[in-house]
Amino acid sequence: MTGTSLPPKRQSAARLTLIILLGLLGLWVIHAFLPVLVWAVVIAVAVDPLVQRAERRFPRPNLVAAAFTLGFALIVLAPIAIGIAQAAREAHDVAIWVKAAQEYGVSPPGWLANLPFSAEATDWWRTNLSDPEAAHHHFETLSHSLLGAQARLLGFGLIHRAVVFGFTLIALFFLIRDRDALAAQFRTASAKLLGPQGERMGQQALASVRGTIDGLVLVGFGFGVVMTIVYFFLGVPHPILLGAVTAIAAMIPFGAPVAFGIAALLLLGQGSPGAAIAVVVIGFAAEFIAGHFVRPALIGSATRLPFFWALVGILGGVETLGLLGLFVGPATMAVLVMLWRELVEDDPAPVA
Repeated sequence: MTGTSLPPKRQSAARLTLIILLGLLGLWVIHAFLPVLVWAVVIAVAVDPLVQRAERRFPRPNLVAAAFTLGFALIVLAPIAIGIAQAAREAHDVAIWVKAAQEYGVSPPGWLANLPFSAEATDWWRTNLSDPEAAHHHFETLSHSLLGAQARLLGFGLIHRAVVFGFTLIALFFLIRDRDALAAQFRTASAKLLGPQGERMGQQALASVRGTIDGLVLVGFGFGVVMTIVYFFLGVPHPILLGAVTAIAAMIPFGAPVAFGIAALLLLGQGSPGAAIAVVVIGFAAEFIAGHFVRPALIGSATRLPFFWALVGILGGVETLGLLGLFVGPATMAVLVMLWRELVEDDPAPVA
């Protein structure tokens, strides 16, 4: 018997169905690593201008890709290693203080008298921390909770994060090394699937990602300079060092309040509650202006994205996808706005 083939239309439908099913299966298989791949793409896009300059001087793709991958690993791991070393050096002193607090209690500090509810705060402190038995109970409970958290952190979570970070480095290496071939392949595929519009969508997404990175770096640096000046005039210990930490933290959503919150606690410990409140108020005001006005304006100017939609992309992306949404959100809104302009305008302006 001779087999009968399907009509061409049914063959095309069956082929399209098979491709969709295989694509969905592939996404399901690698869904746990999709954020890692997106992060690698974002980092590769960010360093691409530097990679191009390096390859013009040293035309060795493998060496250049390895150097940039190693540099990114050091940028991430060096602060962690420094923090762990500093924490290890101070752990002994903290242990001695906790032991003394459990045996003799902790007397109320002088700055409590300057707080708005000083009487209630002082009474609570004397009841829970000045009494040796109560202090022993509180510090014992805190020690058990910290040990449990450390055990969970050093267990599966740490191993999982190490594997994810290693996979990110591997993906980043191949993205940097083979970026020209990958870009040509995506350009060909987008031309076949979407026509000329596909390349414009890709250019708009890349411009948005680069604009977001520029906005993060510039806003973080400016925020760090402002807060360094504030730290210096309000008497925060080590204002330059803490200002540099604040600049790095400001590049991460919701990271800046942690940095100037530490500065406020240091001032509070020195008995300066007024200066601590001033640091918090100025910090939140600067963070609000930077996050809701300056950063969206920088991202919008790089992608012709209106201010409102840039803000929606940033906040909505962070709310939905966390830190990764800071890049995916504006890129998505930029592509959608571009498609809308092409739909309603006769001659939309090209992407810069």
